[in-house]
Amino acid sequence: MSLKDNPLGFDTVRLSDDGRRVIIIDQTLLPGELKEISLSSKDEIYEAIYLLKVRGAPAIGVAAAYGIYVLADQIDTQSYDEFIKQFKEDKEYLNSSRPTAVNLSWALERMYKVCTDNHAKPVDEIKKLLKDEACKIQEEDIEISKKIGEYGLELVNKGDGILTHCNAGQLATSRYGTATAPIYLGYEKGYDFKVYADETRPLLQGARLTAWELNRAGVDVTLLCDNMSAALMKEGRVNAVFVGCDRVAANGDVANKIGTSVVATVAARYNIPFYVCAPTSTIDMNTSCGDDIEIELRPQSEVTQMWYKKRMAPDNIKVYNPAFDVTDNELVSAIITEKGIARAPYDISLREIMK
Repeated sequence: MSLKDNPLGFDTVRLSDDGRRVIIIDQTLLPGELKEISLSSKDEIYEAIYLLKVRGAPAIGVAAAYGIYVLADQIDTQSYDEFIKQFKEDKEYLNSSRPTAVNLSWALERMYKVCTDNHAKPVDEIKKLLKDEACKIQEEDIEISKKIGEYGLELVNKGDGILTHCNAGQLATSRYGTATAPIYLGYEKGYDFKVYADETRPLLQGARLTAWELNRAGVDVTLLCDNMSAALMKEGRVNAVFVGCDRVAANGDVANKIGTSVVATVAARYNIPFYVCAPTSTIDMNTSCGDDIEIELRPQSEVTQMWYKKRMAPDNIKVYNPAFDVTDNELVSAIITEKGIARAPYDISLREIMK
């Protein structure tokens, strides 16, 4: 396996050969079935993002870029005013599917800017420019993951034990992943990492996705329940934690899959470095701190019955099911981006990186 190639042999998100459909791996079917599905309507694209058929901040951004292009190509008018009106409606609809991951709005706004910057050109030409921009977003995502992997590998040693939470692997990006990019690169170089994947309740992205893809690639990976990480750390079997993120505030607070802040708190207790792998597209300098990040609440059924043959909680029980939590910047050892490694004070280091 080489980072020059595709570690898993498939792309998480891609545009169909005819340019009329978004093709994604349906991640809700993993690990039992590896299946691609085609999306062409706005409801199909919205549902795929909302229902986590495509998930992970970078992959959502790529899917949104291709999705809004596919929808734009369906707009049957040569009037720019009519075209941009429909484009904005579709953009706002897709953007409402997942509020926490900043890549969604970032990609859609970037595509919208292509339209407004080229308003004097024919609509057909704008559509071609949108396709080019969407492809460029994916190409950049692949290169960004590679760079994060190279920077992250500088922070660990051969034979280290690495813990990761949720899925910030290839399935969350176009290729390679963010938090798993150093793992894949280390595997290629013979670092012999021992990787531990949190199960990540309630949607089991660690069990269903991270464990599956690392094992498929040949990486030494062990699965554990979320509440087992403290015991593992206390035993001295974890040398570093690598996680991804869905949004980084300007002060370095990090929103990521629910349970991430627990891992960070325990890692601090045992003096284990906690690293966040964050493409600059996830850094939101307009959000001052974690308190300003909107946290998505998910359906109760994900906790009470989704993965069980029979309901595993009392009827009518109240359920608290936030999709994300915020890790305070004081618990973050470093934020690894494709442009370098940011350390505290993050309000200064992130501002420098975002220049």
